[in-house]
Amino acid sequence: MSTKDYLEKDYYKVLGVPKSASADEIKKAYRKLARENHPDANQGSPEKEAKFKEISEAYDVLSDAKRRKEYDEARTLFGSGVGGARPGGGGGFPFDFGDLFGGSNQQGSTSDRIGDLFGGIFNRGGSGGGGSRTTGGATRARRGQDIESEVTLSFTEAVQGTTVSLRLTSSQGCAACSGTGAKAGTTPRVCPTCEGTGAASRNLGNFAFSEPCRDCKGRGLLVDDPCPVCEGSGRAKSTRTIQARIPAGVDDGKRVKLKAKGAPGENGGPAGDLYILTHVKPHPVFGRNADNLTITVPVTFTEAALGAEIKVPTLKGMPVTVRIAPGTRNGQVQRVRGRGVARKDGTKGDLLVTFEVVVPKHLDDKARELLTEFREATAGDDPRAELIEKARSE
Repeated sequence: MSTKDYLEKDYYKVLGVPKSASADEIKKAYRKLARENHPDANQGSPEKEAKFKEISEAYDVLSDAKRRKEYDEARTLFGSGVGGARPGGGGGFPFDFGDLFGGSNQQGSTSDRIGDLFGGIFNRGGSGGGGSRTTGGATRARRGQDIESEVTLSFTEAVQGTTVSLRLTSSQGCAACSGTGAKAGTTPRVCPTCEGTGAASRNLGNFAFSEPCRDCKGRGLLVDDPCPVCEGSGRAKSTRTIQARIPAGVDDGKRVKLKAKGAPGENGGPAGDLYILTHVKPHPVFGRNADNLTITVPVTFTEAALGAEIKVPTLKGMPVTVRIAPGTRNGQVQRVRGRGVARKDGTKGDLLVTFEVVVPKHLDDKARELLTEFREATAGDDPRAELIEKARSE
């Protein structure tokens, strides 16, 4: 994709959110669109697959605070026709965007700074595999494609971390032609149009944009006798199974990034990344609040009134003893330290225990008699008196 295409792409519009959208709003919009357009749910629909890639590309930029800032700055500088800056209100600057990204030998030059700005957003150049030229007309390295996958985890697996098997389908170098695209026994030739760089300059009036060469489609090579397996593309579909480690503490809807686990690169370029969208099943007993686990524990009226020591279950561990203070109210929360979700620094969140006072449904004669005596003994304590007084004062 050319620099001009990147600048003119409105990632906010792709996700259907305003430029002022918060990180949560962007995440919510992405999750909704990803589910609607995921290839697994729309098999045989190239339109949905293309839309899914576009959505993922937009989310990759806007979900990262640094890349989003750089993207916004880039569109502010060059987004509106790429000709906003004019000295003294005169005509625009005729320059080649290829110069901006091609790298200058001058220390700290404007070209370097602008190249760094766009490189951070679109992974162009350098180790990002965006396509730095090599000497002698050799083809440029290409970074492999990013791959998106999904996995459903149990509540316990999400909290404690787990390793899952994923079957991935991606594009990689064709084995029949070793990625050259040429039929066995033949070799490709350097593209005379771009001289093997894979890039060409297109003039747009006062400006020129560097974009992939149309003759060789950015490869820098031309194939006269194409490989019958990959039809000259040098790429072929490959299916592989990998073991992916899901870190402890992952939440529902979280995207886990595994660096260099995506599609292999081309011409020595680095592999792409693997993004795993996680879905977490609910637990019948425990809930979650950020790094804390939650649980609701029933207690009897006498335990709440008189105080007691009770056993409370923990996630995949031995029960802990919790002290109920006398006069504990229904819905009161008590914290058990270090029994929650593991954090990146090695510490753990807490277990938040909510007490739910249970009223007995059936009473025998003895229990009824004792409760009647209790009611008579506490008849002077009206818990609603203050409430009624406040209602009258308004």
